[in-house]
Amino acid sequence: MRLATEVSAQKLRGGFYTPQLIAEFILKWGINGSKDASILEPSCGDGVFLQCLQSLKLPFGALTAIEYDAVEAEKAQSIDLPNTTIINDDFHAYCNGTLNRFDLVVGNPPYIRYQFYETQQQLEAENLFIRAGLHFSKLTNAWVSFVVGSSLLLKENGKIGLVIPAELLQVSYAKQLRQFLSQYFNNIVIVSFEKLVFPDIQQEVVLLLCEKNGSQQHNIDHFELKDAEALQTLDINYLKSPRKKLDSKSNKWTFYFLEQHEIDFLETIATTKKIKTIGHYANVEVGITTGANDFFTVDKAVVEKYDLHNYAQPMVGRSVQVSSAVFTEKDWQINRDSKAKSHLLVFPSKERIDNPKAWEYLTIGQEKGINKGYKCGIREDWFVVPSIRKSDGLFIRRNHLFPKMIVNSAGAYTTDTMHRVFLKQNSNLKALTASFYNSLSFAFAEINGRSYGGGVLELMPNEVEKIPLPYHLHHIDLLTEIDQLFRTGQSIDKILDITDVIILQQTYGLSVEETTLARNIWRKLSQRRLNRKN
Repeated sequence: MRLATEVSAQKLRGGFYTPQLIAEFILKWGINGSKDASILEPSCGDGVFLQCLQSLKLPFGALTAIEYDAVEAEKAQSIDLPNTTIINDDFHAYCNGTLNRFDLVVGNPPYIRYQFYETQQQLEAENLFIRAGLHFSKLTNAWVSFVVGSSLLLKENGKIGLVIPAELLQVSYAKQLRQFLSQYFNNIVIVSFEKLVFPDIQQEVVLLLCEKNGSQQHNIDHFELKDAEALQTLDINYLKSPRKKLDSKSNKWTFYFLEQHEIDFLETIATTKKIKTIGHYANVEVGITTGANDFFTVDKAVVEKYDLHNYAQPMVGRSVQVSSAVFTEKDWQINRDSKAKSHLLVFPSKERIDNPKAWEYLTIGQEKGINKGYKCGIREDWFVVPSIRKSDGLFIRRNHLFPKMIVNSAGAYTTDTMHRVFLKQNSNLKALTASFYNSLSFAFAEINGRSYGGGVLELMPNEVEKIPLPYHLHHIDLLTEIDQLFRTGQSIDKILDITDVIILQQTYGLSVEETTLARNIWRKLSQRRLNRKN
């Protein structure tokens, strides 16, 4: 995967280019018996796909390769491959200007943020999206527009085979791309890997293999392999007929890591059992955005050194500081006395600060340039943090083994490392929190969130609100037991053994088989994520 740095739009060289085994597999899948296919490589780099065509002696009619970087284009030009045209240009511009159409598009699109595009590239990318009937956002990444453009350049029965970030399956900014692909292609196959195939970066990638065939069917399938070497034993012909029905309205393609009967279960269970979502009972918002957590969150020693007692408020900022389902004042005191950062500095306007020691601390912040950061720099007083509100509950933004919702009985503030949960009218906090600890909600958390190479599950507020929650007021009595099990170090499976029976079976009427299925789905998805921590 080719990344852009934070200060340059230049693609990184060397180790992030497509491994040979992946390029070979995509070409074999795409050509698969054809003798005269017209092929497009929209971002050829130094030519690994071209080299594979050459070494494998695969037949094709003509090849067009686009490369924006002149040095890389020259490397590709040096490969002795017949019927090949290398074009040193921006792919977006080429896509918008060409009348050519292709049987096959293959490649590894660059991973470049919108803000690193040159002005003309931005305009061309926007035009490309307009042609596809899509909305272009400044959150759009280059790989998204490359997938769209590659699709538009296909012949009536064409294929694309691309190496792209696994973000395709999960992130919000790719939602309309998922919908576009669902409607544009008849067959989609996702190939993922247990091990990271680009070991130098924590970026999970998948192979996106799409085909148009003129039918009315839209199917998808997913194959998980151990590593790139396993591609050598994957039968290409087995990928011709995806088995799972493709829902163009599905928000996340994480669904398709599951078997069809598991997908059917999740798609219907919330409706049949009348299970509402978390958003029906509570609003979930990001934590307090300080603009500089290291400065505004401090331990007890800093409070005492600079006499910040009037400005230091109780805070919990890290998941390791919460080991239970209820965060109490005693828990906060333990964190405070353990030298953890347990205070949030809530300063008033400068006119109201009359403490010389506090000004000394603020001066240190200015010397470090805290006042010049984006969030701080746009404030009238850079040290006055907005949106200072305590929440009823907390939801961990980035989770490890399982997602966590917590009662905030300590009345602690939290930064943007956690989300704030605010109850809606007629909802009960204890019942809400207890009701969350069940296998079905956990399974939907895995589907709604997104995972990273380190095995972390991240959920944003809108994703949390979409999680089905089998809420009932009598689950209040269950919270104490859940909290005690956490505090005594019981495993999450031990806790779910108890809560699933009460919440899913006794309250909502799921059968033992349905409850077991929910647990197995959660376990399958969470284990897949956790396998990527190494």
